[in-house]
Amino acid sequence: MAPKTALISVSDKTGLFPFARALVKHGVRILSSGGTAKALADEGIEVETVESYTGSPEVMGGRVKTLHPRVHGGILSRGEVDKKDLEKLGGREIDLVVVNLYPFEKTVATPGSTHEHIIENIDIGGPSMVRSAAKNHARVAVVCDPADYDRVAKELAETGGVAVGTRAELAAKAFAHTAAYDAAISGYLSAHQPDGTRAPFPTYLTLPFERAYGLRYGENPHQQGAFYIEKNAAAGSLARAESLGAGGKELSFNNLVDVEAALDAVREFERPAAVVVKHTNPCGVAVADALSIAYKAARDADALSAFGGIVALNREVDEATAKLLAETFLECVVAPSYASAALEVLRAKKNLRLLATGAWLGAGHSSLQYKRVGGGLVVQTRDATGPGEVENGKVVSTRQPTANERKALEFSWRVCKHVKSNAIVLAEGERTVGVGAGQMSRVISVQIAVEKAGALAKGSVLCSDAFFPFPDGVEAAAKAGITAIAQPGGSVKDPEVIAMANAHNLAMIFTGFRHFRH
Repeated sequence: MAPKTALISVSDKTGLFPFARALVKHGVRILSSGGTAKALADEGIEVETVESYTGSPEVMGGRVKTLHPRVHGGILSRGEVDKKDLEKLGGREIDLVVVNLYPFEKTVATPGSTHEHIIENIDIGGPSMVRSAAKNHARVAVVCDPADYDRVAKELAETGGVAVGTRAELAAKAFAHTAAYDAAISGYLSAHQPDGTRAPFPTYLTLPFERAYGLRYGENPHQQGAFYIEKNAAAGSLARAESLGAGGKELSFNNLVDVEAALDAVREFERPAAVVVKHTNPCGVAVADALSIAYKAARDADALSAFGGIVALNREVDEATAKLLAETFLECVVAPSYASAALEVLRAKKNLRLLATGAWLGAGHSSLQYKRVGGGLVVQTRDATGPGEVENGKVVSTRQPTANERKALEFSWRVCKHVKSNAIVLAEGERTVGVGAGQMSRVISVQIAVEKAGALAKGSVLCSDAFFPFPDGVEAAAKAGITAIAQPGGSVKDPEVIAMANAHNLAMIFTGFRHFRH
């Protein structure tokens, strides 16, 4: 059945006027309130005000305008079942509800917004109309997202109505919309402190996500998987990255986890940088004056592990870098953007997936991180420190580190925080030469990093994500020819660890910061 009356009340007026004109063209009568009614009338679109329909004026500065039986009766009416009751109310059926809500989250995020102003931006009538329409989707279509205007207008043009399947999908989206809205409000109110500050962790945490697509499987073929995107995910995040269409397969569960690890690591650096990740651990990282040089150094740091890896770059991919990328089988490359010549080279690789973040998030960006545990969720702020911790650290050894050692330690320290603990990273200049990750014993991580580095261990520097519990790790490093170490310090064995460094003429810096990654 073709809709006869549409109720339109929107805060976000994106795409509104073409959509409203399309409705009028198909004989739909428009009912509207407040600022939306005025905006439509100013555009020359015929509109009936809610005030004239209900016979009740807007009161309390617009706080009460759509909370009226004729409005909700018109939306919730079940046709013949409720016809007499609706007639008693003096109302008529409303077949299409186009509503989006006061910008509560935007208001919270706007600097200078007072608590009182934020509270005034809690929409009451809007969610009520959306929920009423979504509940009655057997008859009513509800549109809360301007992105759906074209879809609805197209169906009206082609069929004269909105299909039952479409109404059901729009209803599900509408309830998700109001659920996310309520979650934002409860989160804000439960974090708001009497002195006007906000607690970092609200009492009530509800996380709205939308499924982007299903995955072939989870971590393993016998597990199912899907990728969900956080509502209002930051520009530059993996959720907002654009797939450029290369590759014959969708990204897998493991690919996505590895891409995030690589992306987070490469954000540490301002100069052209490349990170190669395998199983969430960086196996090669380098910084250089040119992206192609940085990538080649990162790849060659552990060419064996780079095979089948994930590469993250912090600059637009040029043709020179693309040609080097094409030399190795890789699962995915992620970068801010790609030059057209680079895309031509990379799209020739059959199963190589390409992601472009567009916007770029810096090393210090803040966010909350979540990890599911049995029956609950652990939440923390992102580990956004690192730069400057070596430079501002305390030299505890007799020998002072050289300028070159300090530079290499600063680089290695930024990498170390992205390696699974127990983490050991060896570096020479601004490239890694060996990485030891995820071991139960720190000295074993040192041994693995040294083995990976081979002859390059001699003359390199070492960073450890946490303190050395015993001097054995420092002794192993000294025997391999490592010349300087940065670590947090704080062990009861620190005096023995420092003595071991001095015995081998190693420079050692205590940063005072630990960077576990589990």
